Amino acid sequence: MVDNRYATALVISCVLSILATVYLSVAVGTQHWYIYTSPSVRGESNASELRTLQEEFISGEFDEKMYSDSLFRLNGTLGLWWRCVLVPTDTHWYKEPGKPTQMEMECVSFTLSQQFTPKYKEPGNHNSGEDLIRTYLWRCQFLLPLVSLGLVVLGGIIGICACICRSLSPTLGIGVLHLLAGLCTLATVCCYLAGMDLLHRVSVLPDKVDGSLGWSLYLALISSPLHMMAAALLVWAARSHSQNYYRMTAYRVA
Repeated sequence: MVDNRYATALVISCVLSILATVYLSVAVGTQHWYIYTSPSVRGESNASELRTLQEEFISGEFDEKMYSDSLFRLNGTLGLWWRCVLVPTDTHWYKEPGKPTQMEMECVSFTLSQQFTPKYKEPGNHNSGEDLIRTYLWRCQFLLPLVSLGLVVLGGIIGICACICRSLSPTLGIGVLHLLAGLCTLATVCCYLAGMDLLHRVSVLPDKVDGSLGWSLYLALISSPLHMMAAALLVWAARSHSQNYYRMTAYRVA
């Protein structure tokens, strides 16, 4: 028999866990972690340069400097698995002032091998030596959310088995898994922010190009405390139930 307080805590923790998992899944699958705002096209020569950047971004070889320059100049957005640029829907980049131009997002995904590609001290210059800090920050920022989701799935499977067996014993372990998941998610955001800061230090941003954090990063940031709150409720329910069970057992023996 489960006390109503413990049952309520379990229900709330399940809701928090589901919300956190949904938020993190959406954050991982979207590209709006970091957003660049670039100046508009100023003339035909500028339009030709931007068109070349677009073509290299879509069909060129994978190179950090190449796609970073495209992101800087083409209102790009960067995520964990995607990189996107904002380009006109038609082939004409330059329009007369006052004429609206319809824009669309063109995205390219990072392949698994590209995720493990080393970063260099000077982006694009393979002779400058590998930048180990940026390399491992990049790898951690895409591995850690997968670990976080895996821990939550494992906790869910254990929870379903516990419900079938009508036991609260695994609840403490499930709480620990959620705590680790929250820490992994928080570490993901920290690694991403640190990696972007280091990238901007070794790259030269064009004039009038601004960068800002996107809503995907905030979703991941919100999911971390939700996982930790779910963990706290699960640990509290497990500890309180076990103490209450021992008191009842001691009372009956006495």
